[in-house]
Amino acid sequence: MTQQDLPNAGFFRRLAALFYDTLMVIAIEMIAAGVLVAILQALQAAGIFNVAPYLDISDFLTRHPIFSPLFSLYLLAVWIYFFVFFWTRAGQTLGMRAWKLQVRQLDNSPITKRQALIRLATSLFGLGNLMALVDSKKRGWQDYFAKTQVVVLAKAE
Repeated sequence: MTQQDLPNAGFFRRLAALFYDTLMVIAIEMIAAGVLVAILQALQAAGIFNVAPYLDISDFLTRHPIFSPLFSLYLLAVWIYFFVFFWTRAGQTLGMRAWKLQVRQLDNSPITKRQALIRLATSLFGLGNLMALVDSKKRGWQDYFAKTQVVVLAKAE
């Protein structure tokens, strides 16, 4: 089977990969938040930083009018970077690798950062994959906007 002959991924395989990736992103987000909390805790212990009048660093990061949105943007950037990094490097996230999926351009070349960002923006947090249930080409909503396809790799790949 050549690269041109690879079948497009169906909904359930995409869903399984998305589930794996969701677990990975949650773990990475927890680590990213933990690193920031540890840094702020060290700065507070050194007397360089004070969270008053907030109860603790967690309260500060979730309720401060300036740092709360910045913290949310930081976590969003980590989430975006995860997908853009993996999709543009190998065409696979860790969940996609487990389910033998790969995202590619329509000509089978690797996707660009722009295409990866378009896929994320139009995926509707994974709901765009529902379109694969009714689409004859088994493409998700995000695939049409980004001009990409998700294929099932042969066992040897």
